[in-house]
Amino acid sequence: MNRDQELREGLDACVHCGFCLPACPTYLALEDENDSPRGRVLLMAALADGTVRADDRDITAHLDACLGCRGCETACPSGVPYGLLLEETRARLAKARPVPFVARLVLAVFAREWLLRPALAFARLARGSGLAALLARVLPAGFGMPFAMLASTARPAARVWTPEGDGARGTTALLTGCVMEGLFASVNRATERVLIATGHALRDAPGQRCCGALHAHAGDRATAQVLARDNIAAFERSGADTIVVNSAGCGAMCKEYGHLLADDPAWSARAAAFAAKVRDAHEVLAAAAPVLPATADGPRVRVAYDAPCHLQHAQRVVQPPLAVLRAAPQVALVPLADSDQCCGSAGIYNLVMPDVSSRVLAPKLARIAESGAQVVATGNPGCLMQIGGGLVRSGSGVSARHPVELLDEGYARGAGRD
Repeated sequence: MNRDQELREGLDACVHCGFCLPACPTYLALEDENDSPRGRVLLMAALADGTVRADDRDITAHLDACLGCRGCETACPSGVPYGLLLEETRARLAKARPVPFVARLVLAVFAREWLLRPALAFARLARGSGLAALLARVLPAGFGMPFAMLASTARPAARVWTPEGDGARGTTALLTGCVMEGLFASVNRATERVLIATGHALRDAPGQRCCGALHAHAGDRATAQVLARDNIAAFERSGADTIVVNSAGCGAMCKEYGHLLADDPAWSARAAAFAAKVRDAHEVLAAAAPVLPATADGPRVRVAYDAPCHLQHAQRVVQPPLAVLRAAPQVALVPLADSDQCCGSAGIYNLVMPDVSSRVLAPKLARIAESGAQVVATGNPGCLMQIGGGLVRSGSGVSARHPVELLDEGYARGAGRD
């Protein structure tokens, strides 16, 4: 099936029932039918039919305002592939009109290692020096939030422990990622340790790059395809049985490489084989069923889990993160209302549309405060920074952490008693 047929069939699948409305964060925030999934499906169909022009800003503004969270897919009884429809439409729009300057700048940096490495190094310097935290407090919301997001990536010093494992569960290679390795390197090291401890043998995959999710979501399919080919080749060389990803957005993108490169005869089969090996870190760890002894080392921490959209709605991974958190003996899980609702991060959305992003984030912060949690756990760097930045700006004492970090701390406490 070619992309034209796929687009048409996907659009025709929508029966405009409205089940998607309460699942759509922008519809809830903006209260405009055009900013709902079924409204956007009608707009996408009009663009595909040529009844509206791609340069009509009154029309395309509603598509630009979509977070791409794919919550509507989980709610849809007709199986409309909304995420794929949105990416296809944005790829076509990108040919007819320029991508906003801020988006072009960010995408250019993430596509070029010689720009990305110094940019992330500068970000770490701003974080480590305290400059990010200072600017987060003194600057107004529109300017202070990016620095609050950066400040929230600071991590407490991890306890030193050495994992032991027999590798009986096969070989794995970790997608270290760009933001994950650049700002959350400690989470990557924690992921590697718990993988070893649960019986996985690690393989390196040098040459891997940004997964391309930011580019695909913005309509820059060509760059996303270049990055995908490089990653496929890198992980093929690793020879790993499983490709582990601890970033929900990156994992969703990698699992869709087969679709991204379906039109490329030289890469389509390789892309499909790659995608079949991709697993979210929580899937792999929950399958290993880690059992840690109870710890008396300090009180248990009240933790609320917030589901990343691209883990729950795109990958349909729901229970494994909760299993990982329950395995951490120092964690006491507390419920979080509306944990399946988007936080407003959506890649670079919070940079290009900060006002709408903040409106989507506000109820999330309110629910976290109501939960009584000391920590909110979520498995995606964008969500960690969006929620973490909001917590910093609000003066909350709650921190945002990755579930794997908490499991790693549980292992470290156990190792400390040996």
